[in-house]
Formats: sequence, C-alpha cells, structure tokens
Amino acid sequence: MKVRDVMTTNVATVAPEKTVSDTARVMQAHNVGAVPVCQQNGIVVGIVTDRDIVVRCIANNGDPKTTQVKDVMTQEVITASPDLDTEEAARTMAQYKIRRLPVVENGTLVGVISIGDLATRHLLQDEAGEALSEISEPSKPMNLIQ
Repeated sequence: MKVRDVMTTNVATVAPEKTVSDTARVMQAHNVGAVPVCQQNGIVVGIVTDRDIVVRCIANNGDPKTTQVKDVMTQEVITASPDLDTEEAARTMAQYKIRRLPVVENGTLVGVISIGDLATRHLLQDEAGEALSEISEPSKPMNLIQ
C-alpha cells in the first residue's frame, strides 16, 4: 500500500510569519496537534506542533501574540513521497521518532500521513504499533524535577 492511499489530503497549513497564537487557533479549529508551515507556493519550510508552542514559546516566556511561528517551528522537516510504501513510512517515523510526515510531490505539500492513518488500516496495525513503540521510547534519560 502507498502513502497516497492512506494520507490526509485536506491539510491545514500556516505561513511562517503567522503568530503562535494564530497557529494555535488553526490547530484548535482543525482539531490537530501539528501544522505544516508553508510558503505561499505550498513549499514546506517547517512543521509546528502543540508541544513546540509550549516548550519553545510559552515555557520561555514568549508572547504567543507576537512570536512568529517560524521562531518555534522545526525547520528540518522529514517528508514522504505519495508513492512511498506505507511500511517504509512507518519505519521512517520510527527512525526519526515522529508521529506525522508531510507528503510532498514536486516540491509541494499534497498531504500528511500520521501514525493514526497507519493504525486505522487493519493491514498496517503491526507496523504502526512498532513505529509508535519506537517513537515513544525516550531518546535519553530524563531528569525529573522534584
């Protein structure tokens, strides 16, 4: 099965100049935890998650109303082709410990595939489970604040 067969094609995006507050409202309106950041021509320049907003803006005393999303987004985005096998997409997610892959064709965003997209397909539950297990493993020991 190919990524194009399971990806979400109606994807909300934001421009790099949008504020963190604007981006959070887009996430809320679309009930998503991550939004690709795209230039006007649809080229992906980043991705921002709800966690990025909390950790990179709010926890650093940033002002969500004035901080631009380009200042908190992940800039090095791992992407997939629509023709990629879904098993390879799951391996990529596991390798990079990410839950979503923007899908790009001819340099332009055409969709997003998530662990959830993989898990909802009966044939892919094993791959999605393995990927989620690897993604969820801590990459280094965490120090707890007491």
